[in-house]
Amino acid sequence: MPKAKARHILVDSEEKCLDLKKQLEGGADFAKLAEAHSQCPSGRSGGDLGEFSQGQMVPEFDKAVFSGELNKVQGPIKTQFGYHLLEVTERSD
Repeated sequence: MPKAKARHILVDSEEKCLDLKKQLEGGADFAKLAEAHSQCPSGRSGGDLGEFSQGQMVPEFDKAVFSGELNKVQGPIKTQFGYHLLEVTERSD
């Protein structure tokens, strides 16, 4: 079963998500932005979600994790929880 390691930032609006993405593209530190802005408990650890298997996350998130480019910030990705910026740091088959 495919597995991945990822980190994310969860916010309540697409506008905020796009603003954070701009900051990341300008060189901001992902972990620091996650700690300051993410509404997910993982924000306390820089947005780190650890390792998980395909199918463990909600479908929109899962699709992005297992089809997107490694080490590149993806998003905004809308789920029932809000808007995510996502970075896949590792993936294995």
